[in-house]
Amino acid sequence: MAEESVPSGSLLSLDPELQKDFQQKVHEIRRKSQVGAVSPGVIYIGHIPRALYEPQLREYFSQFGTVTRLRLSRSKKTGNSKGYAYVEFECDEVAKIVADTMNNYLFCERLLKCEFVPPEKVHPRLFIGCTAKFRKPTKPAVSRYNKRRSEAEQKKMTQRMLSKENKVRKRLAEKGIDYDFPGFAARRERKEPTCDADTSVSSQDPTPVCTPTVLERRKSVRLEQNDEDDDEEEVVLKLPLKVTPTAKRQKISKSEKKTKIKKQK
Repeated sequence: MAEESVPSGSLLSLDPELQKDFQQKVHEIRRKSQVGAVSPGVIYIGHIPRALYEPQLREYFSQFGTVTRLRLSRSKKTGNSKGYAYVEFECDEVAKIVADTMNNYLFCERLLKCEFVPPEKVHPRLFIGCTAKFRKPTKPAVSRYNKRRSEAEQKKMTQRMLSKENKVRKRLAEKGIDYDFPGFAARRERKEPTCDADTSVSSQDPTPVCTPTVLERRKSVRLEQNDEDDDEEEVVLKLPLKVTPTAKRQKISKSEKKTKIKKQK
């Protein structure tokens, strides 16, 4: 069987000295795929840069061989990439070569981590929904968390949190771990602190509770202090008025008028 003539630009090795060996291995694997049935191979890729998504990953790894399926792990809340993916090649030998050559490869200031996943460790539901186009969630987690809830929704949320805490306590007890934590139930039962009018409050202390009784008590204390101040004798000091130049001129003009009237008489 004649060998296929593959352009050198489509098959590139990370080490230029091993370029010929790399091309020969790929040619041998393609020959085997044409002769008999070939089992697919899956690789794990970690430390993926944020700018790479499904189209870019498929285009980049297609230079090594036929990529049948690809699954990029994304966050359900934000839709952003988690930084790792699984790629399935048509031939397991190609997957092993890609895992060896691309491991610790510096790409976009990150060292890629590639490992070959054995067939027995590949989960059957790993590539479910990988062909569907990804759409970001319409309701992010922040808006769902900060939304205003009714009394029924708040009651349902507290019951859910309490049930989760009870399950955690049961697991700890089953494993023989003697550990107690306050949890959400203690936060609900915590009493609100009260403050008196006589106690001083610093800026670092929590804000005191202002109930009607506390406000009335403060008003009575202020009125008593005002009455005590009124009883005390006040000393008032009278200072002489400052004479301005305009006032001096007015006095001089009045004195001159009086002298003229006396002379006329």
